[in-house]
Amino acid sequence: MASEKVKMYEEKMTKTLAALDNDYSTIRAGRANPHVLDKIMVDYYGAPTPLNQVGNISVPEPRMLQIQPWDSSMIKAIEKAINQSELGINPGNDGKVIRLIFPELSEERRKELNKDVKKKAENAKVAIRNIRRDALDVFKKMEKKKELTEDELAELEEEMQKLTDKFSADIEKKCEAKCKDILAV
Repeated sequence: MASEKVKMYEEKMTKTLAALDNDYSTIRAGRANPHVLDKIMVDYYGAPTPLNQVGNISVPEPRMLQIQPWDSSMIKAIEKAINQSELGINPGNDGKVIRLIFPELSEERRKELNKDVKKKAENAKVAIRNIRRDALDVFKKMEKKKELTEDELAELEEEMQKLTDKFSADIEKKCEAKCKDILAV
């Protein structure tokens, strides 16, 4: 019975972890990763469209992304979108494809990225704890209304704490792995 009531909160925690993964995939480590382009929107005939829907993105070399638009008239719009993004890389094109060459990260930039990674992890942990708090509030109200016994409340509280610990540990592992990835030269 207890796990049915906890399931909804576990799903929220899972979504928090997925959001962290998504955030981490857009943080650039030392090599080219197509996911850094995920949040870039291109003006495609007046409609903002995700970059990965207007062309093929490939990684021909470890530090290069290549974007081949399906419509070659889109090259200028794609370059403009990349220049306006927070990517900090100037695109180059040969009329058919756009190339993004990622420079080596400086030591200072790596440290900045590590701080950002740790901050995102801490924010995710706070979100997990907030979900736990919300769940415990609901369970305590149920107990006051006599919908739960004291023992059932204690069981639910314990189950929520175990979930919180598990997800916090997962966040910590992901944070360490991303930091290690960034610091790898």
